[in-house]
Amino acid sequence: MKHARHFTPSLFLSLVHVCLVQANYAPYFFDNGARSTNGNMALLSLSEDTPVGTHVYTLNGTDPEGDPVTYDLTYEAGSRRYFSVDKNLGNVTLIEELDREKEDEIEVIVSISDGLSTVSEKVRILVMDANDESPEFINTPYIVQVPENTPSSSSIFKIEAIDKDTGSGGSITYFLQNIHANKFTIDRHSGVLRIKTGVTLDYEKSRTHFVVVVAKDGGGKLRGDNKVFSATTTVTINVEDVQDTPPMFIGTPYYGYVYEDTLAGSEVLTVVALDGDRGKPNNIHYCIVNGSEGSFEISNTTGAISVIKSPNQLKKEVYELKVKASEISQEGDTSDHIFAMVTIRVVDLNNHPPTFYGENGPQNKFELTMYEHPPEGEILRGLKITVNDSDQGANAKFNLRLVGPGGIFRVVPQTVLNEAQVTILVENSAAIDYESFKVLTFKLLAIEVNTPEKFSSTADIAIRLLDTNDNVPKFSSDYYIARIPENSPGGSNVVAVTATDPDSGLWGEIKYSIYGTGADLFLIHPSTGIIYTQPWAVLDAEVNSKYNFYVKAEDTDGKYSLAEVFITVLDVNDHSPEFNENIQEKTMIIGSPVKIEAIDQDAEEPNNIVDYSIMQADPANVFDIDQSTGEIKLKSYIRSLDIIHNITKNKDCIWSLVVQAKDRGSPSFSTTAVLKIDITEETLHKGPMAAFLMQTKDNPMKALGVLAGVMGIMVLITITISTAMFWRNKRSNKVMPVRRIIKKRQMPPSRTIRMEWLKFKRPSNAAEKFVVEEEVKSLHNENSNNNIQVVPMPPASPLPPPPPALAPRSDAPGWRVPTVSGSLTPKHVIKPPKKKGHSSTHNALVSELKMKFEKRNAAFEEPHI
Repeated sequence: MKHARHFTPSLFLSLVHVCLVQANYAPYFFDNGARSTNGNMALLSLSEDTPVGTHVYTLNGTDPEGDPVTYDLTYEAGSRRYFSVDKNLGNVTLIEELDREKEDEIEVIVSISDGLSTVSEKVRILVMDANDESPEFINTPYIVQVPENTPSSSSIFKIEAIDKDTGSGGSITYFLQNIHANKFTIDRHSGVLRIKTGVTLDYEKSRTHFVVVVAKDGGGKLRGDNKVFSATTTVTINVEDVQDTPPMFIGTPYYGYVYEDTLAGSEVLTVVALDGDRGKPNNIHYCIVNGSEGSFEISNTTGAISVIKSPNQLKKEVYELKVKASEISQEGDTSDHIFAMVTIRVVDLNNHPPTFYGENGPQNKFELTMYEHPPEGEILRGLKITVNDSDQGANAKFNLRLVGPGGIFRVVPQTVLNEAQVTILVENSAAIDYESFKVLTFKLLAIEVNTPEKFSSTADIAIRLLDTNDNVPKFSSDYYIARIPENSPGGSNVVAVTATDPDSGLWGEIKYSIYGTGADLFLIHPSTGIIYTQPWAVLDAEVNSKYNFYVKAEDTDGKYSLAEVFITVLDVNDHSPEFNENIQEKTMIIGSPVKIEAIDQDAEEPNNIVDYSIMQADPANVFDIDQSTGEIKLKSYIRSLDIIHNITKNKDCIWSLVVQAKDRGSPSFSTTAVLKIDITEETLHKGPMAAFLMQTKDNPMKALGVLAGVMGIMVLITITISTAMFWRNKRSNKVMPVRRIIKKRQMPPSRTIRMEWLKFKRPSNAAEKFVVEEEVKSLHNENSNNNIQVVPMPPASPLPPPPPALAPRSDAPGWRVPTVSGSLTPKHVIKPPKKKGHSSTHNALVSELKMKFEKRNAAFEEPHI
């Protein structure tokens, strides 16, 4: 029993295992239909342009027991592996490039396995075409032989190209490049090449034609794009010659010569003819048709023409032979022919040179007289020249030329056969100039052209020229510059002008004349050209120092030229410096200079430069003078009247000086004058009015002008203020009291008016500056209109402002007392108000100024009375 119990489980397990093994089913692929992308790859088709690496399919199957499956691809031995597969997922990838033209079907063994069972199937994958091939011409190169007489529209060749693609990509059409430029057409479908309708081939014009043929496929898809491929080839068409052109002579026209010493049987010349059909030319047969008259014969094969008689037996001088050239076919028949004329001239030996003849026979010297500058192209009719060569034919041909100055004359004709009348023409009229050549000499040369001897002869030609008036007088310069001192007497020579006229005789004589606004003081000698001053002329550089006029040179025929003359009158020191007065009076304030001035009327430096000096002074060593400016000042140690009183006992301090003004000319001139100087000291009161009156003591009109300017400014200010007030009241439509405006702007109890334009700067070493400060008090109006009343300045006439000389300058020393009295008479005598504290000197200056004003006023008014 125990044993049986032990056996029973083991047996059971074995039976179960056997049953399980028997129940294991093999895996299988899913069925796939058309255009399926998964299954067993059956019915799969791929385009040949599918890129490598593309996922093209998915193997898909299952196991009945649900076990996992794996996939695999295998190939037959020797086959190329195009695909790889993912064993677990079944993804199939293209790993090799497809080419339908090489392999249009691919056999693959696909398998599926569950680990125990494996199922394999052989499938075929179709490779679909893509347009990846270009057409290819076969049986190249294409060389076609076509006879030139082939009719138009004839088929001459068939061109064939293949394309390995299928469908439209494999269909081919043909066409020609440059269809309008060639003589052929092609059938686009069959590739048959034909001659164009109405076109013929001609071997003699063109032996070879090159035709470019293009083969193009119908296009198709390639990698998603529509592609069209084409190929080209060249067809060489050789045109074969056909006997359709007659022969032709080469080297026509034909000329031959028989000379006196030619032997009978000698060859004269050879004619040459060729078959017009150059491809397969026929032989040529020559013969003389007529014109020989038994004197000449021709070789039938070579075309050489020979003379069969001696020259002395030839009766004619010129023979005209008609020669025939005929084609001989290979069969011996005579076909096309052509004619040519051959001219044979019988000539003698070259034993005569060219010879020149005049009216009386042979002559080798010719002379002619003519006027210069004949018209160009004119014939020299006075020369009667004939030239002759007695030989015949080429021996009598020679050239003529002139040997001598080139480009003047030309000989006609230049080539002569036997005999000619020689004509000489004028070619360059300007070169036929009497002033350059009195006689023109040439040699007329005649020399043979084509003879080995080159015989020649010469004749001398002498042409004597006669003068004409063909030149204009010409000055040696376009302008003349001269200088003459102003003290030159009348009739003095100034400059000589020169003109030349190369003409001869009366035509070369020159007459000079002058004209122009500046020529009044001058004359010119008509034949010598010397310009001199009028006998009565007086030159003065101070009046006019420049003269300008024209000089004319004229020949007897009226031809003339002009030149310009510039004359400068040189200044001479003929004026002395002049003072405005021989005795002058000056007032000098200690510390300020006075100035004297003399004017020299000379025109140029250094004649009009004046130097000043003190000739005599009493006492001496008191004054210094500036040599250039004429300023006189006290010695530096004299600073007060006390020092002057110690020098002299003269209490009025009026000193006399003898001053000299001397110019720098050579010789030098000088003038002296007496100068009385009244020396005074600065006023005790430092006010500007006193200083101003003191400064204008010698020039009262200056004071009058300054005061007039002040009055004018005050009137202008008053008018401006009144106008402004009027317009203000008018705008407000009522009269407002000025008091309210004044109250808002209170006036100071006193106001100082500074007359800045009356301030004058002095040098640093001079006395103190004169400053005027006038105090004007403002008075309140008791009538409450608040009009300000200002104490008026001393009355003055409305004269112009002071001259610019009184204005301070940055580059000049300080103000100096003027030394020249004014020349204008004031209308009113200016009398400044008296103030306490003025010194007696101040009063004396004011009195003196008043007297001078009255005196000058009387002097100006007397002439009007």
